[in-house]
Formats: sequence, C-alpha cells, structure tokens
Amino acid sequence: MGARTDAARAEVLARRGELRGEVDRLEAAARAAVDIPGRVRRAPARTGALAIGTAFIVLGGPKRLYGRARRAIFGPAADLPDAMLPAEIERVLRKLGTDGDQVRGVLEHEFAEYLDSRTEARRTRDLSGTVTEIAGNVLRPVSTRLGRQLAERLFTPDGPGFRDALERVRRRNDGGGR
Repeated sequence: MGARTDAARAEVLARRGELRGEVDRLEAAARAAVDIPGRVRRAPARTGALAIGTAFIVLGGPKRLYGRARRAIFGPAADLPDAMLPAEIERVLRKLGTDGDQVRGVLEHEFAEYLDSRTEARRTRDLSGTVTEIAGNVLRPVSTRLGRQLAERLFTPDGPGFRDALERVRRRNDGGGR
C-alpha cells in the first residue's frame, strides 16, 4: 500500500509540475501578445503596418475606398428633384380627397408597396447596382478575413517577446517560492 501511495504522489507531483509549466507558457503567451511597446521596439515598421492595416479594416476603409472609386468611375449620384409632381399626378391627388394627412398616408403606403414590388426589376435592370452588389458580396468576406488575419498577427506572440515573457514568468514563479 505504501508503494502505491508513493507512486500516486509522485504522479501527482509530476502532473502538477507539467501544469505549472503550461500555466507559465500560457501566461507568457498572453503577456507577449499584448506587449505592444515591446513589439514596437523590436519591429516598429511591421507593428505599425499591422496596427494601421487592422484599423483600416475595422473602420470600414475598404467600403469607403470602394464608394470613392465607384463615384470616380460613374460620377456622383444625382440630387433628388425639388418638385416631382406633374399636372397629371396633381389631378389624381385631388381625387384622393382634401384631408392632407389621409392623402399622405395613402401615398406613403402605396408608394412603399410599389417600391417593394419593383425592387427586383430595378436590380436586374440596373447594371451598376448589380456590379455593386457583386463587388460587395466578393469584397466583404475578403476584407473581413483580412481584418481578422491582421488582428491575429498583431496579437500573436512573437518568438523573442514570448521567450522574454516566459523567462520573466518563470523567474517570478521560481523566486516566489511556489
């Protein structure tokens, strides 16, 4: 019975040592990942580029650039006209009644239905809308993935930073008398 107890105790101590090593490595990885000043000292250009790229993606830079390019190619969108009511429409409006709020409600409801029913036809007819939709569908996942990769690289512990952090953690743990 004493030999089995000693063996179990030795196994527990060995596993405790392994766990402590894993905890030390995990802490060192976390510290190295968020040690941005250390990364800047070791590779300022690379760290700056990663930070700028991540900010560009997160703040919607690709969408803004795409909008600017689209306006440069197709020109700015035309302003809405001040008055849109020809005489025929005025006559039909007068037939709806004299209560302005009621007429407005009818117009809003029917216009909304009309727009909903014509949305698909407008999209198929509108080449620039189709191109925009396709480009958006292609670029959105690409920019999302690129943003994730940039953020991942920015916060992934690098070799020297990880080694330094692991040494500090081990010195602290060994010196702390655990």
